[in-house]
Amino acid sequence: MHFLDQAKIYVKSGAGGPGAVSFRREKYIEYGGPDGGNGGNGGDIVFEAVAGLNTLIDFRYTQHFKAPRGGHGMGRDRTGASAKPLVIAVPVGTQILSEDKQEVLADFTEVGQRVVLLHGGMGGRGNASYKSATNRAPRQHQPGKPGQEMWVWLRLKLLADVGLVGLPNAGKSTFINAVSNAQAKVGDYAFTTLVPKLGVVRHKGREFVLADIPGLIEGAAEGAGIGDRFLGHIERCRVLIHLIDITGTGDADPAEAMRIVADELAAYGANLEDKPRLVVLNKLDLADTELVEAFRKELLAAGADKVFAVSGATGAGIPELLDAVIGYLPDRTATETRAVEVEDDGDAPGWSPL
Repeated sequence: MHFLDQAKIYVKSGAGGPGAVSFRREKYIEYGGPDGGNGGNGGDIVFEAVAGLNTLIDFRYTQHFKAPRGGHGMGRDRTGASAKPLVIAVPVGTQILSEDKQEVLADFTEVGQRVVLLHGGMGGRGNASYKSATNRAPRQHQPGKPGQEMWVWLRLKLLADVGLVGLPNAGKSTFINAVSNAQAKVGDYAFTTLVPKLGVVRHKGREFVLADIPGLIEGAAEGAGIGDRFLGHIERCRVLIHLIDITGTGDADPAEAMRIVADELAAYGANLEDKPRLVVLNKLDLADTELVEAFRKELLAAGADKVFAVSGATGAGIPELLDAVIGYLPDRTATETRAVEVEDDGDAPGWSPL
């Protein structure tokens, strides 16, 4: 399945049905009278967050959504049927933005959350509703109010507890494969990861979601490399893991690599620079103890609070890092809450949100 995290769509609620103009013509009812019913209401445009989706790819092929109109009124005072709402399923973490992207119209953070974005038009009045002592045979009626319409942007921000950042070739894909159920592509070249990846990490009875995003390079905020658009997927994370290649990435030594990523997080904004960040020297298996300690002291002097050393290839040092990660998580993460709910419902074990 292809990953898509932004899409522009057109939505239109249904128009109200027209009221009817009708008169009674029963054989034994003298004079008859108006009996045209009202029209039905048009369908609403409703967005609902559902489980099992983590991309907006469906909206690449379908961009126009129109709810049905209400039924027209009929004689014998029959009201037209109101149209059913048009429900549009979106992944959890989706935001609905105005066409100019300046206003957030809705933010879906939980499975089952529903938002009525556009209300359908009201049905028109039939001529029976105009009957009065001075207007006994009205012929006026209402056509029904039109539906609402607008263009909106859908923007997906994946819901993860922990975010993984670093320069290209820092070993992020190898790391997420080692600690979770993800199957990220691994390669000995820059930008192996082109789209965000999610994995569920299980450690000491705890579960949390880890997000890996494409590598950042200096100038990403200005569009260098893949840019910084994917940083939106870690805005909701509670803690960030900053992986640094201990062997050096390009011309950047570990201290320079830490500075570059920190600067890009600050340039992006959204308070990413204020999130707790665990600095991790990766590829421990390719360096000796003396080099590890030298770089650890250099990173601490450059502003890191604490420096971990791990190897995504061998698993060395990973348990200690995950212990530290758990310290930043709430008593129960979203995946753990969902697992408890499934167990209470008596469903089969082995549920996975991805």
